[in-house]
Amino acid sequence: MVCLSIGAAAALKADPASATSAAVPTPAQALAPAQKPRVPPPPARAPAPAPGSLPGRGLAQHDFLYTGEWDVRPGVTVQTIFLVRGGKVVWTYSIPTKTPPTPDFPKGDLSEFDDIHLLSNGNVLYACKTGAAEITPDKKVVWKFDCPKGAECHSAQPIGLDKVFLCLNGLPAKAELINIKTGKVEMEHELPIKSPNDPKSVHGEFRHIRMTKAGTYLIAALGLGKVIEYDKDWKEIWSCDAPSVWAAVRLKNGNTLISGNQHGYVREVNPQGQVVWEINKDDLPGIPLYTVQEVDRLSNGNTIICNWGGSIRREDWDKVVQLIEVTPDKKVVWALYQWKDPDLGPSSCFQSLEEPGKEEDGDLMR
Repeated sequence: MVCLSIGAAAALKADPASATSAAVPTPAQALAPAQKPRVPPPPARAPAPAPGSLPGRGLAQHDFLYTGEWDVRPGVTVQTIFLVRGGKVVWTYSIPTKTPPTPDFPKGDLSEFDDIHLLSNGNVLYACKTGAAEITPDKKVVWKFDCPKGAECHSAQPIGLDKVFLCLNGLPAKAELINIKTGKVEMEHELPIKSPNDPKSVHGEFRHIRMTKAGTYLIAALGLGKVIEYDKDWKEIWSCDAPSVWAAVRLKNGNTLISGNQHGYVREVNPQGQVVWEINKDDLPGIPLYTVQEVDRLSNGNTIICNWGGSIRREDWDKVVQLIEVTPDKKVVWALYQWKDPDLGPSSCFQSLEEPGKEEDGDLMR
């Protein structure tokens, strides 16, 4: 039996021949599953820049450490960290995109570099979603942390050379201070999340969290859309609304530099939460911002923006300018477009190797 809608029945009464041929589905059509209309992928918002059109000296502008999360382009089977000196890639470190099967992950799990730090001893500390690790320049693993089932690690900050401040997305989410020499968890605190009973929300809970030079904890709560600061006793002392905040950096002037992920903004807010400096998606002529991830403030006052392209279709990722350096008056003095010879891939994290101080002492504003 075929059922007709009220509209089809009315059409049948008015014009039996027309209704029978146009409104009544065949038995095969009636039994077929409903087909959702195909939604085309979003187009790229700008073409690739013309050769030689971008300011700065390309790879030679800075010595730096670099990586991009979720590089899942066709044919890419590893996630890679790049060390650039003198305009050349002098060192790389890669991990498989897909981990081997385990009892907790029978089909394997996806890894991605989300946080990277070059330490004064030459080692590199990183978070990779499935865990965190520290490796030597000759790629020997000297410390490794594997996430428990249901958790993800997108943030690992060095605290001196013997401790790591980790963020564990999960149900519940936690911040932990781990002594990597002894393996002891010296501090653990539960973090607020939007959906404490939804396992699907875990991935979007947090990206970078940081312990400040003052010993407070600055939490970029991506899922909650706000930055929260806690004192040493984990009492909330400051907060600021920030949609989809990916990173929050306490600056030496007391302000906080914030990145807005898919919202494509960079904001500097003062202790009163007022925006005192801002760049939005289309504020830089010819260089649109797509997904803003890590943002760094250099000692000269300029800001480095990591411009990730994961919000557009993959075949257009190589149109994205990956790194942008802007002055306080929003002049672009360097823009890196490097998808070939060498291919640096998408941009999530950048560490300048020319800044004064030590990364593990919190001297860099990143």
